[in-house]
Parts: sequence; structure tokens; C-alpha cells
Amino acid sequence: MSDPHSAAKSVDPVDLTARLVRCPSVTPEEGGALVLLSDLLAEAGFDCTRVDRGGVSNLFARWGRKGANRTFGFNGHTDVVPLGNPDDWTVEPFGAEIRDGYLYGRGATDMKSGVAAFAAAAMDFVRETPPDGALILAITGDEEGDALDGTTALLDHMAATGERMTVCLVGEPTCPDEMGDAMKIGRRGSLTAFFTITGVQGHSAYPHRARNPLPAMARLMDRLSSHSLDSGTDHFDPSSLAVVTIDTGNPATNVIPAKCRATVNIRYNDLHSGASLTDWMQSEADKVAAEFGVQCALSVKISGESFLTPPGPLSDLVAGAVQAATGRMPELSTSGGTSDARFVKDHCPVVEFGLVGKTMHQVDERVRVDQIVQLKAIYRDILDRYFAD
Repeated sequence: MSDPHSAAKSVDPVDLTARLVRCPSVTPEEGGALVLLSDLLAEAGFDCTRVDRGGVSNLFARWGRKGANRTFGFNGHTDVVPLGNPDDWTVEPFGAEIRDGYLYGRGATDMKSGVAAFAAAAMDFVRETPPDGALILAITGDEEGDALDGTTALLDHMAATGERMTVCLVGEPTCPDEMGDAMKIGRRGSLTAFFTITGVQGHSAYPHRARNPLPAMARLMDRLSSHSLDSGTDHFDPSSLAVVTIDTGNPATNVIPAKCRATVNIRYNDLHSGASLTDWMQSEADKVAAEFGVQCALSVKISGESFLTPPGPLSDLVAGAVQAATGRMPELSTSGGTSDARFVKDHCPVVEFGLVGKTMHQVDERVRVDQIVQLKAIYRDILDRYFAD
């Protein structure tokens, strides 16, 4: 039965977003955001634990009994990217000014509004209709950074203490243009490959006495970038490879340099793994090295493997709530960059739904105030539906 006084206790997600934006939590600074959330959640009956690691601040909050028959989880982050040039902003970047129906500030879109919306929905829900089950909020301060000690630290904490989410919703911005037009059921994998080709330095007038690494690197980059990795899959677009830099650092016009470096970024679907792509690139590098008589070293950083949560009960649950609120059936998307869902997917089924992300990471980042309110209502409906049975 609903609490007749619940309206007075309702958490305003716009006010909470503004309070979070005023916390200068540029990665890896906590900035007061997690302290604010911990205090509010504790007042609502959540057991709150700081899970700080490696200089990164994280918050684990649970309402209900550990090991409950079902536990719904929310995941998000309060850290934000740097401002860029503060003089380019037309508002105070951490001022949370509301103008013409928009709330401005760094992190307003990505993703303090999402955290505020799911925290507000969760607090109202447990006060008004305490569920048969548990809620977990796993909030990190390291999504925009290296992500080594953020959500991974929270998941490690959960494994060590016997905590578990049955399903999880990540509140990242997912809608390209209109509220409700897309949700994420997976993400592409991402890796960055660093190539160094070493030849023999020499005078440009006597190229036969040198071994120029530049033609070798040009050949290798051409082979990689002109190769079609795949044609896409049922839920993923074709994989892409981009050459992002080729550099020798050579200021002289009469010197053939000894080294050339290049960097490649690949966003890949579920036909590949980081290991399989690394093997392919190494094979191509070995061929070019033999052809030009140079040495080629390769190192690879894998930011996350591709993954897919197959359409089913969780995506249906979220899509139903989104459609009820917006009138749109969200596209089941796997586009975009990486998110912390890439870590959560090893723990439990995970999907992502959040606001329109047009201004994230931009100068004058902003979010529509009415959409923050709408997002809270969607999250609340998701909780109502999940715990209804």
C-alpha cells in the first residue's frame, strides 16, 4: 500500500541533478558528488559503502536483504570530462544554471542527470512501495578515465561480499535525437593498436644506404585500412578501422628517419575478439616487415570486447516503460563507444537507457529539464514493472 505522505518525500531529480553538477568531479576527483548521494540514499534506508580503489571513489548502495530472490541494479558515474577552455563557456561550467528549459553544466547530460533520475526513482520507490527484493546502485567516479578502478572495483567488491544483481540498467545517454528513440543492448568492442617500424637512418641523398621505415608504414596502414573486416551482423554494424596518426617526429628534410610510429583504432562487432584482430594485424605487420627489410613492433590496448544482451525479458521490460512514457518504441542499438556495461555484462544481463546525448562532452553541455523528470518516471515505471510479479 502506498504511503499517503509519499508525495512530500518525493525526490526532485532536477534539483538533485543541479546539486550533482555543482560538484566539480572531473576525473578522478570525487568533488563531493558521491558524498551527497551517499547521505541521501542512507536517509532513504540504503546501506551505503564506499568502495574506493587506486585513488578512485566509488559508491555501493543496497536497499533490501543481501541475497534477495531478485535484485535490480542501476549503474552510472558521477565523474565528468575536463571543461576544455572555460572561456568558451557562456555559463559557469559547474553552476547548474537553468535557462530556457535547459540545465547547463559539465556532466549535465553525461551523466549526472541519469544518476539523479535513477537515484530519485529508487528512493521514492522503496519509500512508497517497498519491494519483495532488493535494489543496488553501483556508482563510480572512473568511467571517463581509465576505468580500471571504477565499476570493476564495485563488481570485485560484490564478488568478495556475496552481493549480486539479477539484472542491471546503465543510465548512460542512449538517445540520438529524441527521448525514447534508442536503448543499448550491447556495445562494440574497442581496441587501439600502436605500431613502431624501425629501419636504418641515413642521408636522403643516398637512400640505398638507409632503410626507410616510412614506405613500409604507408604500405601497412594502407593494407589495414583498405581491408573490409566484415559486413555487420544481426545486431551490429560493420566493424571499422581508423588510422588516427602516423608520425616520425623528423624535422629534417635531408634525413631518412630510423623510426616511424602509427596508431590505429578498431571498433568491432561480435564476429571478432581483441585477440583475433591482434593476430591479424601482427600477420600483416610481419608481411610488410619481411617485404621492406625492417622491424615492426606492435602493442595493443583493448578497452572492451564486444557484447550483446539478446533481446528478451530485460529489453522488453525497459522498452515497454519507455514506450509508455514517450510513445516511441526504442531501437535496440549497439552503436556508439564503450561504457561500463562492458564490465557489468560478465556479472548479469545488462541494458542501457538514458537521455538524449547530443551535447555530452561539449562546451555548454546541457539537458532539457522536462526530460530529467521524464527519465525519473521511466526508471520508476521500470521498477514497478520489475517487482510487480
